[in-house]
Amino acid sequence: MFKKWGIISLLGLFLVACSNEEKAAEVQPVEEIVEDIVEEVVEEPIVLPYVAPFTGIRSEEEQTQRPIIVTMNNHPLARPQSGIAQADIVYEMLAEGNVTRFLALYQSEIPDIVGPVRSARDYFVEVAKGLDAFYIAHGYSPDAQKMLNARVVDNINGMQYDGILFKRSKERKAPHNSYISKENIFTGAEKVGASMEIHKIPTFSFYDSIEGAKIGDPVSKISIQYGTGASFENQYTYIPESGLYERKTGGVITIDKETEKPVELANIIFMEIPHKTIDNAGRRQLTLNAGGRAYLFQAGTMKVIEWENVDGILIPMENGVPAKLVPGKSWVSFVPTKPGLENMVNYLP
Repeated sequence: MFKKWGIISLLGLFLVACSNEEKAAEVQPVEEIVEDIVEEVVEEPIVLPYVAPFTGIRSEEEQTQRPIIVTMNNHPLARPQSGIAQADIVYEMLAEGNVTRFLALYQSEIPDIVGPVRSARDYFVEVAKGLDAFYIAHGYSPDAQKMLNARVVDNINGMQYDGILFKRSKERKAPHNSYISKENIFTGAEKVGASMEIHKIPTFSFYDSIEGAKIGDPVSKISIQYGTGASFENQYTYIPESGLYERKTGGVITIDKETEKPVELANIIFMEIPHKTIDNAGRRQLTLNAGGRAYLFQAGTMKVIEWENVDGILIPMENGVPAKLVPGKSWVSFVPTKPGLENMVNYLP
């Protein structure tokens, strides 16, 4: 009798144990439940409070640095340039002949060394004045000299400070070897009593992200030709993985001499601007207040837009309002109305 009840008891205990194990298997551990809940919570992205005025990139702290514009040499013997990759905006335009020069604008970051620095033209000074920038050049045309002497814009020039603020590199020959350091830029500003606090905020407009810019005709590679030689044929290629454009001149990637980092651009803008030759040296007059047609390349797309001079600043416009730009660095090329955009710009496969 004892054996019978013992067997029944053991069987009951076995069944109870199995039932408990099945229930235990059905019950999810508390830790796993908490993890599942955490995974389902969608965190709102943190929106930083301040927007850089020339790049549209957000930051935790307000950037109060006054923009600095440097006339940068773009002769083949001056390449690669120092500090080119850190510029918020680079304006490229013709000087004499088919040789272009850069106006490199720095505000969100200032490189340790910039150059080679080259001479001013009156329309370079106009661009700097419109942006209320501290302007740096080495030399000047007669018209530019008058404007700089009249303090149309706060400036320092290598003609007065050669060997003092501007240093000559032994690696290159003049006039392709004048450089200025970050330290000497601020020393120069102090010498001439120039404030380095930003006073004029440009009216550039930016998307919140690159996704909003993917509207337009798909164009992934563009070239623009200044003159007939390869030395001033610039190509821009869109890299989908980064959402940025790389730049080449004469088939060579544009890099920064100091860091060897390539120039990476979020926006490419070509502005059609009237040019006129005014003397036997081939110097030009550019009409910067009339507005005109423009091409905007961003996010692998192309739009035909316009540009306007808004309170001295050349602004890309679309349907009467500032065209939105992708946050990041921009390259702006001034294109003579003759031969014009259609004849100087090509779309490449």
